Amino acid sequence: MSRALSLRSVSALLLMSLAGLAAGALPAQAQQRISDLTLHPGSTPRRIVGYGLVVGLDGTGDRSFGGGLNNGATVRSVLNVLRRFNVEVPPNQLRPRDVAAVLVTAEVSPYLRAGGRFDVQVSAVGDATSLRGGVLWTTPLVTSPEEPALASAQGPLTVARDDGSGYRTYRTNNSGRIPDGGVLEVDGAPPLAPETRLLLREPDLRTATRIVAAVKAAFGDSAARVDDPGAVTLAVPAASGGDVLGFLAAVDTLSVRAGEVARIVISGRDGTLAAGGDIRIGAAIVSHHGITLQIGGKNPAPASAAAGAAAVDPKLVSLGGGTSVEDVAAALHAAGAESAEMAVIFEALRASGALHAEVVVR
Repeated sequence: MSRALSLRSVSALLLMSLAGLAAGALPAQAQQRISDLTLHPGSTPRRIVGYGLVVGLDGTGDRSFGGGLNNGATVRSVLNVLRRFNVEVPPNQLRPRDVAAVLVTAEVSPYLRAGGRFDVQVSAVGDATSLRGGVLWTTPLVTSPEEPALASAQGPLTVARDDGSGYRTYRTNNSGRIPDGGVLEVDGAPPLAPETRLLLREPDLRTATRIVAAVKAAFGDSAARVDDPGAVTLAVPAASGGDVLGFLAAVDTLSVRAGEVARIVISGRDGTLAAGGDIRIGAAIVSHHGITLQIGGKNPAPASAAAGAAAVDPKLVSLGGGTSVEDVAAALHAAGAESAEMAVIFEALRASGALHAEVVVR
């Protein structure tokens, strides 16, 4: 009897284990914190900008010096910097091949105080071929040229690694960023009193409704309501004792399931493609710059045979109806399509009605 009971116990444990494995194999709905989906009123970042110089380049700096007078913008900028240190150099003796004029931009939180650090983006404004290995000279940052500086930036640049050549390399190397390279030097305007509203980063009625449901489940039916797809109004419960900030912090920690967005993002710089949601493409034919993409239709080649089809005709891509964005992107890459061509093809698929998703080209 004990043996029979033992066998039953082992069988039950096996069934429980298999059930657990099956449950773990099911895709879980992605949960996100409300703070990741919303913004508080008044938290719009301040955008600041500055003009500066990147020094220490290995002969890849600005090459245009303003003609025979050698009086270009980069030369004048270098001369102004040197004059601050009581150093006078004749303009015709200055050959700043290791210097590049740049534009420095950044976004700063309105709640950041003096001494706080932030990332800055640096982009060449001249004909420098590469900023790799350069160091940004101390650069004042302002919200407007007529206003005093709020911050400054300096430090070595981080430039994206490239594996190409020619124009694509030029576009990739003439910009970079400096992590924590900016320092706020002046406190901004005092923040406004906290508002009991939440603004969705991406307006969506489904997400707003789920946020309200999560807040009501935690704090009561009168704690939240949907204003529109982009805003939710909160009501501080009496149990919080009037602690608005504490209530808002508690709401931020709640988790909800965000609505899936059908969106395709294509990077015009390196051809990276990202798609959100399970996006399928219907029957369509697109021809662009000698590349013909056929989805569906008569006797389409299966997705797995895309590479074989490209081997027969490198400019003809034939796939089955209802294929995924991933298969289309892989087939276009096999056919030699560049990032700009892929962007045009996906835009054409959306315009024809075969692709029901937003296409964003960056």
